[in-house]
Amino acid sequence: MISEMTKKVIDGYAITKQEACLLNNEGARALGEAADEIRRFFCGDDFDICTIINGKSGRCGEDCKFCAQSAHYRTGAGFYGLLDEEIFLRAAEGYQKAGARRFSIVTSGARLTDSEVEKLCNIYAKITAQCGIQVCASHGLLTGEQFRMLRQAGVRRYHNNLETSRGYFPYICSTHSYDQKLAVIHLAQQAGLCVCSGGIFGMGERMEDRIDMAFELRGLGIKSVPLNLLNPVKGTPLEGQPLISEEEALKTAAIFRFVLPDAQLRLAGGRINLKDRGRKMIRSGVNAAISGDMLTTAGAALTGDLAMIGECGFTTGP
Repeated sequence: MISEMTKKVIDGYAITKQEACLLNNEGARALGEAADEIRRFFCGDDFDICTIINGKSGRCGEDCKFCAQSAHYRTGAGFYGLLDEEIFLRAAEGYQKAGARRFSIVTSGARLTDSEVEKLCNIYAKITAQCGIQVCASHGLLTGEQFRMLRQAGVRRYHNNLETSRGYFPYICSTHSYDQKLAVIHLAQQAGLCVCSGGIFGMGERMEDRIDMAFELRGLGIKSVPLNLLNPVKGTPLEGQPLISEEEALKTAAIFRFVLPDAQLRLAGGRINLKDRGRKMIRSGVNAAISGDMLTTAGAALTGDLAMIGECGFTTGP
C-alpha cells in the first residue's frame, strides 16, 4: 500500500482520510522512507529554519491544558509585559547572523491591545529594515485591521496553531473555540499573510484526531505546519501525560507528509525529549524546524541543528 500511495501522491493525487488512517497500520520506517521520497519530489532539499522569542510572558487568561503560561495553573512560568525594542532587535540580528531564515515574536494572551500592536509594528518595521531576516508573528486572536497593520510593517507570516482536531479541541481548551481559531486564520489570509498552523501531539488524542487536523490544514491551504510533541509541564492538567513514543512521532510526521505533500513540516516544541533531537523525523518527511529555545522550555541549539540538517543532506540558505 505504501508504494502505491506514494506513487499516487507524487502523480498529484490527494489521499482521503480513510487512506491516511490505513497508512497508520504500516511500519514507521517504511512510512518514513516513503514520506521522504514525497518530500524530495515536491520540496527538494531546502530546509526552513525559524527562531522565536517570548516577547510577552505569562498570566494568560486562556485555559489551554498544555500551557505553562496559563493563569489557570501554577507552573512557575515567568511574567512580564512586552520586552524593550532593543531586545527584539538584538535577538533578530543574532539569529540572522547565526543562520536562521525567520524570526518571530510570540506573545501570551488571547489577543493584544491596539497600542501593543502599534508598538510591535514599529519594532517589526525596524527588524525588517535593519536585520535582513524574514519576520513572522504570533499574537493570538487579532482583528482584520490589526493583521493589515502587521502586513504593512513587514510581517509576512502569522502563526496560529489549531493544536488538535475539532473533535478533541474541547478537551484541551474551553476559553476559546476551534471556530474562533479558523476565523482568525481566514482574517490573516485575507490581510495577505501566509499562515503557519499546526498542533501538539501526545495530549491524549488518537491518531485519527491528528489526521483530522492534517485534513483541516489542507483545506485551509496551510503551507507551514509546526509539529509539536507535548512536553508535559508540572502544574498543568497534562503534567502526568506520558511522552509520545518515537514510533508515534515518526508515523505522525510521515502521514502528514502524505496529506500535505508540498508543505513545510516543521519540527517544533518537545523534540528535546527525543534521543536524536529529531534526526529520524527529518528523514521521515520533515523539512523545517523551530530552532533555539521555545517559549518556556529549552530547545535545540541553532548551531547543532544546522549541523544535523546539513548531515541529513539539506541546504539552509536565505
